Amino acid sequence: MTPLLVLLGAALCSLTMSTEIVPQADFNAQAARGKWYLIGFATNSRWFVNIKNRMKMGIATLEPTAEGDVDLSYSTLRADGSCWRKSHQVNKTDMPGKFRSVSERWGSTNDLIMVDVKYDDYALIYDVKTKLKVTKLVHLYGRRNEVSPEVKEKFRQLALDAGILAENIVFLPKN
Repeated sequence: MTPLLVLLGAALCSLTMSTEIVPQADFNAQAARGKWYLIGFATNSRWFVNIKNRMKMGIATLEPTAEGDVDLSYSTLRADGSCWRKSHQVNKTDMPGKFRSVSERWGSTNDLIMVDVKYDDYALIYDVKTKLKVTKLVHLYGRRNEVSPEVKEKFRQLALDAGILAENIVFLPKN
């Protein structure tokens, strides 16, 4: 009886493990250059859970550097009508489609994994922030401010595979 319980326990543990999320093998930063709309956002992080109903669609710009790194900028309108902006650079790693940044200010490491990119349509990005604990985020970007239901389902499934709760998977309203 004991060996059967051990076997069942091991099987259950393997089922609860998150699927390994890897970058798109042929990711091309030059083809991903330009303007993207942030359409979907997912994370179990407390800050997001507290504001997710107030978030709106924003615009991101991706600009590859000559060294293979990527400059990212993001902007969105706040509820008061002012503009919120953020810019930072992510550095290429030995794995194509995976980028890393280190924030001395926040004491964190941020890995961006380009999971599925159709350069003229959408980008699914897995974002892992490590500080004292690991925070997982999934972003859905589109070249236009709408994507197909199939792409939305890919985003939803990637978020679930990353261990994000269904109620924390959000499609952002247009600004």
